[in-house]
Amino acid sequence: MRNTLVLYRFVPLAALLVLASWPAGAQAPAPQAQPAAAATTLPGCPELAQALNGVVRNDARMRDWANFARYRESNAKLPRPAAGEARVVFLGDSITDGWQQPRYGGFFPGKPYVDRGISGQTTPQMLVRFRPDVIALAPRAVVILAGINDIAGNTGPTSDEEIEGNLASICELAKANGVKVVLSSVLPVSEYHVAPKAVPQTTIRPMTRVRAVNEWLKAYAQKNGHVYLDYFSSMIDDRGLLRAELSEDDLHPNAKGYAIMAPLAEAAIARALGASGGGM
Repeated sequence: MRNTLVLYRFVPLAALLVLASWPAGAQAPAPQAQPAAAATTLPGCPELAQALNGVVRNDARMRDWANFARYRESNAKLPRPAAGEARVVFLGDSITDGWQQPRYGGFFPGKPYVDRGISGQTTPQMLVRFRPDVIALAPRAVVILAGINDIAGNTGPTSDEEIEGNLASICELAKANGVKVVLSSVLPVSEYHVAPKAVPQTTIRPMTRVRAVNEWLKAYAQKNGHVYLDYFSSMIDDRGLLRAELSEDDLHPNAKGYAIMAPLAEAAIARALGASGGGM
Protein backbone atom coordinates (compact mmCIF):
# COMPACT_ATOMS: atom_id res chain seq x y z
CA MET A 1 0.00 0.00 0.00
CA ARG A 2 3.04 2.29 0.41
CA ASN A 3 3.50 2.23 -3.38
CA THR A 4 -0.15 3.04 -3.84
CA LEU A 5 0.17 6.11 -1.65
CA VAL A 6 3.21 7.25 -3.60
CA LEU A 7 1.29 6.88 -6.81
CA TYR A 8 -1.67 8.88 -5.51
CA ARG A 9 0.70 11.70 -4.60
CA PHE A 10 2.60 12.00 -7.85
CA VAL A 11 0.49 10.64 -10.71
CA PRO A 12 -2.58 12.51 -12.01
CA LEU A 13 -5.95 10.77 -12.23
CA ALA A 14 -5.74 10.24 -16.01
CA ALA A 15 -2.49 8.35 -15.55
CA LEU A 16 -4.01 6.28 -12.76
CA LEU A 17 -6.73 5.14 -15.11
CA VAL A 18 -4.16 4.03 -17.68
CA LEU A 19 -2.21 2.10 -15.07
CA ALA A 20 -5.34 0.44 -13.69
CA SER A 21 -6.23 -0.95 -17.09
CA TRP A 22 -2.68 -1.97 -18.07
CA PRO A 23 -2.28 -5.78 -18.50
CA ALA A 24 -0.61 -7.62 -15.66
CA GLY A 25 3.10 -8.08 -16.25
CA ALA A 26 3.25 -5.63 -19.13
CA GLN A 27 5.61 -2.69 -19.19
CA ALA A 28 3.61 0.40 -18.31
CA PRO A 29 4.18 3.74 -20.03
CA ALA A 30 5.96 6.21 -17.80
CA PRO A 31 3.74 9.27 -17.20
CA GLN A 32 5.30 12.39 -18.60
CA ALA A 33 7.53 14.17 -16.09
CA GLN A 34 6.70 11.64 -13.38
CA PRO A 35 9.15 9.48 -11.38
CA ALA A 36 9.89 6.35 -13.43
CA ALA A 37 9.83 4.08 -10.37
CA ALA A 38 6.25 4.95 -9.55
CA ALA A 39 5.18 4.12 -13.09
CA THR A 40 6.99 0.83 -13.54
CA THR A 41 6.75 -0.99 -10.20
CA LEU A 42 2.97 -0.93 -9.77
CA PRO A 43 1.04 -2.13 -12.86
CA GLY A 44 -0.32 -5.66 -12.58
CA CYS A 45 -0.90 -5.40 -8.83
CA PRO A 46 -4.50 -6.50 -8.04
CA GLU A 47 -4.59 -4.39 -4.90
CA LEU A 48 -3.57 -1.36 -6.92
CA ALA A 49 -6.25 -1.93 -9.52
CA GLN A 50 -8.86 -2.25 -6.79
CA ALA A 51 -7.61 0.89 -5.08
CA LEU A 52 -7.62 2.85 -8.34
CA ASN A 53 -11.16 1.75 -9.13
CA GLY A 54 -12.15 3.07 -5.73
CA VAL A 55 -10.45 6.38 -6.47
CA VAL A 56 -12.35 6.72 -9.74
CA ARG A 57 -15.70 5.89 -8.14
CA ASN A 58 -15.11 8.28 -5.28
CA ASP A 59 -13.95 11.01 -7.64
CA ALA A 60 -17.17 10.73 -9.66
CA ARG A 61 -19.24 10.59 -6.49
CA MET A 62 -17.63 13.71 -5.09
CA ARG A 63 -18.30 15.62 -8.30
CA ASP A 64 -21.94 14.48 -8.56
CA TRP A 65 -22.74 12.61 -5.36
CA ALA A 66 -26.41 11.95 -6.14
CA ASN A 67 -25.71 11.34 -9.86
CA PHE A 68 -28.06 14.02 -11.14
CA ALA A 69 -26.30 13.71 -14.49
CA ARG A 70 -27.52 10.16 -15.07
CA TYR A 71 -31.04 11.14 -16.11
CA ARG A 72 -30.70 14.88 -16.70
CA GLU A 73 -30.87 14.64 -20.50
CA SER A 74 -33.59 11.98 -20.47
CA ASN A 75 -35.69 14.05 -18.09
CA ALA A 76 -35.37 17.10 -20.33
CA LYS A 77 -36.53 15.12 -23.37
CA LEU A 78 -39.44 13.40 -21.63
CA PRO A 79 -42.69 15.14 -22.56
CA ARG A 80 -45.35 15.95 -20.02
CA PRO A 81 -47.87 13.14 -19.49
CA ALA A 82 -50.66 13.11 -22.04
CA ALA A 83 -54.20 13.85 -20.92
CA GLY A 84 -55.45 10.91 -18.88
CA GLU A 85 -52.02 9.24 -18.77
CA ALA A 86 -51.18 7.67 -15.42
CA ARG A 87 -47.41 8.01 -15.48
CA VAL A 88 -45.56 6.01 -12.83
CA VAL A 89 -41.90 6.52 -11.88
CA PHE A 90 -39.86 3.69 -10.38
CA LEU A 91 -37.19 5.05 -8.02
CA GLY A 92 -34.47 2.74 -6.81
CA ASP A 93 -31.02 1.24 -7.05
CA SER A 94 -29.51 -1.45 -9.30
CA ILE A 95 -32.52 -3.74 -8.94
CA THR A 96 -34.69 -1.04 -10.50
CA ASP A 97 -31.94 0.10 -12.87
CA GLY A 98 -31.37 -3.42 -14.20
CA TRP A 99 -35.06 -3.96 -14.91
CA GLN A 100 -34.56 -2.07 -18.19
CA GLN A 101 -32.33 -4.78 -19.66
CA PRO A 102 -33.87 -6.67 -22.61
CA ARG A 103 -32.80 -10.02 -21.13
CA TYR A 104 -35.31 -9.41 -18.35
CA GLY A 105 -38.16 -8.80 -20.76
CA GLY A 106 -37.87 -5.01 -20.88
CA PHE A 107 -39.39 -2.51 -18.53
CA PHE A 108 -43.20 -2.94 -18.65
CA PRO A 109 -43.58 -2.60 -22.46
CA GLY A 110 -46.50 -0.40 -23.44
CA LYS A 111 -46.96 1.04 -19.97
CA PRO A 112 -46.38 4.73 -19.14
CA TYR A 113 -43.77 3.73 -16.57
CA VAL A 114 -40.43 5.51 -16.20
CA ASP A 115 -37.36 3.83 -14.72
CA ARG A 116 -35.20 6.08 -12.56
CA GLY A 117 -33.05 3.51 -10.81
CA ILE A 118 -29.32 4.06 -10.36
CA SER A 119 -27.02 1.18 -9.49
CA GLY A 120 -25.42 1.32 -6.07
CA GLN A 121 -27.53 4.15 -4.70
CA THR A 122 -28.70 4.62 -1.14
CA THR A 123 -31.71 6.41 0.34
CA PRO A 124 -29.98 9.78 0.95
CA GLN A 125 -28.96 9.92 -2.71
CA MET A 126 -32.51 9.10 -3.83
CA LEU A 127 -33.89 11.69 -1.46
CA VAL A 128 -31.88 14.55 -2.95
CA ARG A 129 -32.66 13.55 -6.54
CA PHE A 130 -36.35 12.95 -5.87
CA ARG A 131 -37.35 16.36 -7.20
CA PRO A 132 -35.62 16.23 -10.62
CA ASP A 133 -36.06 12.50 -11.21
CA VAL A 134 -39.60 12.07 -9.90
CA ILE A 135 -41.58 15.21 -9.05
CA ALA A 136 -40.49 17.10 -12.18
CA LEU A 137 -41.79 14.24 -14.36
CA ALA A 138 -45.36 14.78 -13.08
CA PRO A 139 -46.19 11.15 -12.27
CA ARG A 140 -49.42 9.97 -10.73
CA ALA A 141 -47.51 7.47 -8.60
CA VAL A 142 -44.00 6.50 -7.56
CA VAL A 143 -42.75 2.99 -6.77
CA ILE A 144 -39.89 3.17 -4.27
CA LEU A 145 -37.46 0.28 -3.83
CA ALA A 146 -34.54 1.24 -1.60
CA GLY A 147 -32.53 0.38 1.49
CA ILE A 148 -30.45 -2.67 0.64
CA ASN A 149 -27.38 -0.58 -0.23
CA ASP A 150 -27.74 1.49 2.94
CA ILE A 151 -27.56 -1.75 4.89
CA ALA A 152 -24.36 -2.60 2.98
CA GLY A 153 -22.91 0.83 3.83
CA ASN A 154 -22.44 1.98 0.23
CA THR A 155 -22.34 5.62 1.33
CA GLY A 156 -21.11 4.98 4.83
CA PRO A 157 -22.49 3.24 7.92
CA THR A 158 -26.24 3.82 8.12
CA SER A 159 -28.63 2.76 10.86
CA ASP A 160 -32.10 1.36 10.24
CA GLU A 161 -33.54 4.54 11.76
CA GLU A 162 -31.63 6.67 9.25
CA ILE A 163 -32.87 4.54 6.35
CA GLU A 164 -36.42 4.86 7.62
CA GLY A 165 -36.07 8.62 8.08
CA ASN A 166 -34.87 9.07 4.50
CA LEU A 167 -37.72 6.95 3.16
CA ALA A 168 -40.23 8.89 5.25
CA SER A 169 -38.88 12.16 3.83
CA ILE A 170 -39.22 10.81 0.28
CA CYS A 171 -42.81 9.83 0.97
CA GLU A 172 -43.58 13.23 2.47
CA LEU A 173 -42.21 14.95 -0.64
CA ALA A 174 -44.36 12.72 -2.82
CA LYS A 175 -47.50 13.35 -0.80
CA ALA A 176 -46.91 17.11 -0.77
CA ASN A 177 -46.79 17.05 -4.56
CA GLY A 178 -49.83 14.86 -5.11
CA VAL A 179 -47.90 11.71 -6.04
CA LYS A 180 -49.29 8.39 -4.82
CA VAL A 181 -46.73 6.21 -3.05
CA VAL A 182 -45.99 2.51 -3.45
CA LEU A 183 -43.41 1.43 -0.86
CA SER A 184 -41.65 -1.77 -1.90
CA SER A 185 -40.21 -4.23 0.57
CA VAL A 186 -36.46 -4.65 0.51
CA LEU A 187 -35.65 -7.83 -1.39
CA PRO A 188 -34.08 -10.77 0.42
CA VAL A 189 -30.50 -11.85 -0.25
CA SER A 190 -28.92 -15.30 -0.10
CA GLU A 191 -25.62 -17.20 0.03
CA TYR A 192 -26.04 -19.79 -2.70
CA HIS A 193 -23.68 -18.37 -5.35
CA VAL A 194 -20.71 -17.17 -3.31
CA ALA A 195 -17.47 -17.01 -5.27
CA PRO A 196 -14.30 -18.41 -3.66
CA LYS A 197 -12.94 -16.06 -0.98
CA ALA A 198 -15.89 -13.69 -1.49
CA VAL A 199 -18.00 -12.39 1.39
CA PRO A 200 -21.59 -13.73 1.33
CA GLN A 201 -24.37 -11.24 0.70
CA THR A 202 -25.98 -12.41 3.94
CA THR A 203 -22.93 -11.02 5.75
CA ILE A 204 -22.78 -7.76 3.79
CA ARG A 205 -26.53 -7.28 3.99
CA PRO A 206 -27.80 -9.15 7.08
CA MET A 207 -31.29 -10.53 6.73
CA THR A 208 -32.15 -9.43 10.27
CA ARG A 209 -31.81 -5.83 9.12
CA VAL A 210 -33.72 -6.48 5.89
CA ARG A 211 -36.62 -7.90 7.88
CA ALA A 212 -36.55 -5.03 10.37
CA VAL A 213 -36.70 -2.37 7.65
CA ASN A 214 -39.51 -4.27 5.92
CA GLU A 215 -41.54 -4.39 9.12
CA TRP A 216 -41.16 -0.63 9.41
CA LEU A 217 -42.07 -0.10 5.73
CA LYS A 218 -45.27 -2.09 6.07
CA ALA A 219 -46.33 -0.29 9.25
CA TYR A 220 -45.44 3.13 7.84
CA ALA A 221 -47.38 2.48 4.63
CA GLN A 222 -50.47 1.41 6.54
CA LYS A 223 -50.27 4.38 8.90
CA ASN A 224 -49.84 6.95 6.13
CA GLY A 225 -52.22 5.66 3.46
CA HIS A 226 -49.55 4.32 1.10
CA VAL A 227 -49.48 0.94 -0.63
CA TYR A 228 -47.01 -1.63 0.64
CA LEU A 229 -45.59 -3.79 -2.16
CA ASP A 230 -44.44 -7.09 -0.68
CA TYR A 231 -41.85 -8.63 -2.99
CA PHE A 232 -40.11 -10.27 -0.04
CA SER A 233 -42.68 -12.93 0.84
CA SER A 234 -42.89 -14.21 -2.74
CA MET A 235 -39.13 -14.52 -3.20
CA ILE A 236 -37.90 -16.33 -0.07
CA ASP A 237 -37.29 -20.03 0.41
CA ASP A 238 -37.77 -22.25 3.45
CA ARG A 239 -34.57 -20.80 4.97
CA GLY A 240 -35.92 -17.29 4.66
CA LEU A 241 -33.38 -16.36 1.97
CA LEU A 242 -33.68 -15.29 -1.65
CA ARG A 243 -34.59 -18.40 -3.62
CA ALA A 244 -31.53 -19.78 -5.42
CA GLU A 245 -33.21 -19.91 -8.82
CA LEU A 246 -34.21 -16.22 -8.71
CA SER A 247 -30.66 -14.80 -8.75
CA GLU A 248 -27.19 -15.57 -10.05
CA ASP A 249 -25.35 -13.44 -7.49
CA ASP A 250 -27.51 -13.72 -4.33
CA LEU A 251 -28.53 -10.06 -4.61
CA HIS A 252 -29.96 -9.07 -7.99
CA PRO A 253 -33.02 -10.76 -9.50
CA ASN A 254 -32.64 -12.64 -12.76
CA ALA A 255 -35.36 -13.03 -15.38
CA LYS A 256 -37.28 -15.43 -13.13
CA GLY A 257 -37.04 -12.97 -10.27
CA TYR A 258 -38.34 -10.05 -12.30
CA ALA A 259 -41.13 -12.28 -13.63
CA ILE A 260 -42.34 -12.63 -10.04
CA MET A 261 -41.90 -8.94 -9.26
CA ALA A 262 -43.65 -7.47 -12.32
CA PRO A 263 -47.24 -8.60 -11.61
CA LEU A 264 -46.87 -7.70 -7.95
CA ALA A 265 -45.79 -4.19 -8.95
CA GLU A 266 -48.68 -3.88 -11.41
CA ALA A 267 -51.20 -4.87 -8.74
CA ALA A 268 -49.72 -2.41 -6.25
CA ILE A 269 -49.80 0.42 -8.79
CA ALA A 270 -53.42 -0.33 -9.63
CA ARG A 271 -54.28 -0.19 -5.96
CA ALA A 272 -52.43 3.10 -5.44
CA LEU A 273 -54.09 4.75 -8.41
CA GLY A 274 -57.52 3.34 -7.76
CA ALA A 275 -57.86 3.71 -4.02
CA SER A 276 -56.90 6.00 -1.19
CA GLY A 277 -54.16 3.67 -0.02
CA GLY A 278 -53.69 0.99 2.57
CA GLY A 279 -51.56 -2.10 2.93
CA MET A 280 -51.17 -4.83 0.40
